[in-house]
Amino acid sequence: MVIVCILLGLTSVVLGFRLWTQNRALRGAAEQLRALEAQGSGGRVRLAAPNGAAEDLLAEVNRLLALRMEDRTEGRAREKELRRQISNISHDLRTPLTSILGYLQLLEDENLSPEERRAYLEVVRSRSQALQRLITSFYDLSRLEGGEFPLEEAQVDLRGVLAELLASFYQDFTDAGFDMRVELDEHIPAVRADPGGALRVMTNLLRNALDHGQSPMTIRLYEAGERVVSRFTNAAPDLNPEDAQHVFDRFFTSDKMRTGRNTGLGLAIVKTLALRMGGTVDAELVDGNFAIVLTWRKWK
Repeated sequence: MVIVCILLGLTSVVLGFRLWTQNRALRGAAEQLRALEAQGSGGRVRLAAPNGAAEDLLAEVNRLLALRMEDRTEGRAREKELRRQISNISHDLRTPLTSILGYLQLLEDENLSPEERRAYLEVVRSRSQALQRLITSFYDLSRLEGGEFPLEEAQVDLRGVLAELLASFYQDFTDAGFDMRVELDEHIPAVRADPGGALRVMTNLLRNALDHGQSPMTIRLYEAGERVVSRFTNAAPDLNPEDAQHVFDRFFTSDKMRTGRNTGLGLAIVKTLALRMGGTVDAELVDGNFAIVLTWRKWK
């Protein structure tokens, strides 16, 4: 009987010590968790004493801590990017507005000649159109990325679309001194695309070349297997290989001083539309010549 009592006593002591150890380990883990929370750290909670069930629990806690830390990191990156985008939007809107207000003030001068007045009004008109295009681009890109820009698949005569656009841009490129070379293969099959989306893509590419590219410029449209390829190439001596990898990024600009000529929206819209219509889009820079290459699905 004495031996039984001794054994029960020893068992109670061992169990009590084990319980105290486990409680101490759990309190330590709780303190670690509070410290990590206070520091905003991404560390892990560790258990001082072995306990299978508690270790499973802490493994899940550590997984959740890692996920929360990842969310915080991504949130900070998104917030930083949002601030940068707001700054860029503000700058891009302010530039034409400042110009418009400046010329409107000049127009108040009663001593202006009719020729000067017409010239100033032409500048105001041009800046207003640029501002309108910019605001439209902001809105369209927001709708595209939010899935609110409806696209319908149809048979699109890409050769006809491009030929008409080139005719409408002819005077603009001529006035800018562009040496143009156009190669549109005959009998190009229709492509599967949204008619408005295809027109917007081609328009943005021509506008981008006109605003930011240099002569000479080559435009090609040809078949390549099961795809139709459109390739726009122009001289770009100021563009570097690193810039060429980011031309489709929102608000990207190779103009580090942001002089107002680059908004970084036109090509972002090109990429988003091309991908949504089942195409591909790539940028290349070879020997100072910048090329944007799109592939389109043939209509079947």
